Amino acid sequence: MADAVKWAVVGSGGIARRRTIPEGFVGAEGARLVGVFDVDRETNRAVAKQFGVAAYRSLRGALAADVDAVYLATPAHLHARQAAACAKAGKHVLCEKPLGLTVRDARRMAEAFRAAGVTLGTAFMMRLSAQHRAARDMIARGDLGTPVYGRAQLSCWYPPLAGAWRQDPGLGGGGSLVDMGGHCIDLLEMFLGEATAVACRTANRAHAYPVEDTAVALLEFSSGAYGTVDTCFCIPDASSLNRLEIYGTRGSILAEGTIGQNPAGRMSAYLAEPGAAYDAAQARSGSGGIAIDPPAVNTYRAEIEEFSAAVLAGREPEVSARLGVHSQEVLAACYRSARTGRRIEL
Repeated sequence: MADAVKWAVVGSGGIARRRTIPEGFVGAEGARLVGVFDVDRETNRAVAKQFGVAAYRSLRGALAADVDAVYLATPAHLHARQAAACAKAGKHVLCEKPLGLTVRDARRMAEAFRAAGVTLGTAFMMRLSAQHRAARDMIARGDLGTPVYGRAQLSCWYPPLAGAWRQDPGLGGGGSLVDMGGHCIDLLEMFLGEATAVACRTANRAHAYPVEDTAVALLEFSSGAYGTVDTCFCIPDASSLNRLEIYGTRGSILAEGTIGQNPAGRMSAYLAEPGAAYDAAQARSGSGGIAIDPPAVNTYRAEIEEFSAAVLAGREPEVSARLGVHSQEVLAACYRSARTGRRIEL
């Protein structure tokens, strides 16, 4: 068996050039980038030269090359068609979220890979954060008692930009909710179980493009806990601390900056003393809690290494196609709730 998966990147500009190639592929164990393709040929040639790999002239050329897997980092409206071509060519695919534009797209993608006997994964790289995994383990051990409530926040300033596919519903499927809220919902599900019902509101508070720049979702989870996600394209970057909060009957985990593209932020646990009595004064000690600070991992490298390891071992990746399909189902329910003003059960 080969000791490294040979990769091609399709959609070499954008997030691939900024983060996934330099941080994910360069130095990754069990993975070797051999070539890149992008419809912008000048950008593609520059990326290929920068990283010393082949510059493919077409998707067909990339799939005809000696590669085992494809990292698909193109706009969402291209995912279904391109993924189908990859599956037909027998290539494994790690696809940026969302899986296509719709639930139907995502389900067809998953079925195409099942039928072809190759692997499809979803790039929810924040699941692989060392701090998020430590928090998940604490919750699973019962350190927080019975889960009660969670909150995940991810916002930025994203003004109207010519040609921005994330600002066109036909190209990206929605705005801040699908682009950033998908990560937040997925993280809360990692901690609290799958969403079972949603209620959502969306709006345009600052920008006039045809997708939402503001979204707030209330979710009910299989654990019985509730959660909220707030995600906006209309808040200055430095003004959003990207908070993660998980509360239970015995304590909480509070974090800032762990959600996003960086490898780590600040995270602490606040746990009640065993047998603590009722305190009518509701006194707070003001302590900094217990730091949750495991050695940081780069989540882009982690997702490439984990997917490569899954391919080499012939197992399902940790961040699987199933999670991508489920994410589309939850997001579709959120948008339906926003349109109708109703609570939607999944």
